[in-house]
Amino acid sequence: MALHIALIGMPAIGKTTIGRKLARHYGRPFVDLDHVIEQHIGCRIAEYFERMGEAAFRDVESRVLAEQLQCSEPLVISTGGGIVLRPENRAALRQHSHAIYLSAPPEMLLQRVRQDRTRPLLQVADPLQRLRELHAQRQPLYQDTADCTVQVEGLGLRGTLQVIERYLRPLGIRPQPASHAPGGSPG
Repeated sequence: MALHIALIGMPAIGKTTIGRKLARHYGRPFVDLDHVIEQHIGCRIAEYFERMGEAAFRDVESRVLAEQLQCSEPLVISTGGGIVLRPENRAALRQHSHAIYLSAPPEMLLQRVRQDRTRPLLQVADPLQRLRELHAQRQPLYQDTADCTVQVEGLGLRGTLQVIERYLRPLGIRPQPASHAPGGSPG
């Protein structure tokens, strides 16, 4: 079975945006894990989080990740920022994917989430402090899980994609012409 490409990292790092671009570039289906979770639970993650609590959300998140990783077609998967909190998720990502850790300092992430009310863990009086705490807690877990780390600060989207492509090329993962990509069009 071919390995998936999974993007891991802090909230607002750009996993979904980069994941969509990678999926087109490599001719693979794209899965936004948070979107699949919302379809599964029938509401927004923030609402479920508030109503059911973080532990219940993490249970759903683990089940949905395991289901996606069992797909026989190689995917590009954008994960939620807390996916690495559970050891079974880290093990599954290591076993079934090329896990790419997108990394940036909390100060850069704050600029992206300052007005975002959809991230339940960041609805606090001091979001920068919360981002620093989450970063300190999760960075070792991201590094433990990742096959490759990409420092995205200053790279921009194109630069980030180029670094990822340089990592994937020696693994035999090559871009697909647009006409062969699912949903792609020539040109």
